[in-house]
Amino acid sequence: MTPLDQFLIRAEALLQRVEAILPQSPREPDWKLSYAFRWRKRQAGSSYLQAVAHMSPIALSDLQNIAPQKLQIEQNTKQFVDRRPANNVLLTGARGTGKSSLIKACLNQFAKDGLRLIEVDKADLAELPDIVDLVAGRPERFVIFCDDLSFEEGESGYKALKVALDGSIAAQSDNVLIYATSNRRHLMPERMSDNAGYQHDENGDLHPGETVEEKISLSERFGLWLSFYPFKQDDYLAIAGHWLASFGCDAQQIGLARDDALRWALQRGSRSGRVAWQFAKDYTGKLPYDAA
Repeated sequence: MTPLDQFLIRAEALLQRVEAILPQSPREPDWKLSYAFRWRKRQAGSSYLQAVAHMSPIALSDLQNIAPQKLQIEQNTKQFVDRRPANNVLLTGARGTGKSSLIKACLNQFAKDGLRLIEVDKADLAELPDIVDLVAGRPERFVIFCDDLSFEEGESGYKALKVALDGSIAAQSDNVLIYATSNRRHLMPERMSDNAGYQHDENGDLHPGETVEEKISLSERFGLWLSFYPFKQDDYLAIAGHWLASFGCDAQQIGLARDDALRWALQRGSRSGRVAWQFAKDYTGKLPYDAA
């Protein structure tokens, strides 16, 4: 082997190592594997879409006591899959009231019509333009799903999401919408100092009104706001009964479970739909095999 051959072999090996650590352009997944995907990042820094193998089977009919919110997001999603104008959606309010489940149920409802979902973590929101470019030429309709979204001041994902919603020189792709859930209406913490008016100290904000405008500007870019509120006791019991019935309990068993359901909620300090679902699983799981 000549010195030149040795040099070429070593150079090729070096190039392979360099290529392994350099970020690569996202590759399209096999779209037939699933109708839901997660945006993932490899250790080398490159990102890709990972197919979700096991989707939640929840249906719109499973979600109780949120009829107005369900009607609005179902209609908006139907407009989207029908290629009619539709809005980005922000779902905010009390924890455990069905915000995330409502988006999953919409996916199950409209997947047969070409709806697809891409879940993106808050830490990866800066890569939204790459995701949009990746799916822009596809015939399917894509909902980018950001769950439990909130920001602290200075986080880069805040401005990236603002631009993706309605701030880029490029028009938003017509086959992409963004659905986000949050416990915060304006997605960022609000402080008393934001409303201090014109009372300033020597280090105060000279333009407090502009600070407030900046904090609400992101949520305003969502065209549809859906608010969720804590459930009353009867609502909670109705949801618990629905899930008990889904696990095979009859009306008598559901009636007998009422006091246990209330004690469960008291221990948890919440009467949410999530707590009702957790109670139903615990209660029916402890029943004798021939009782449920």
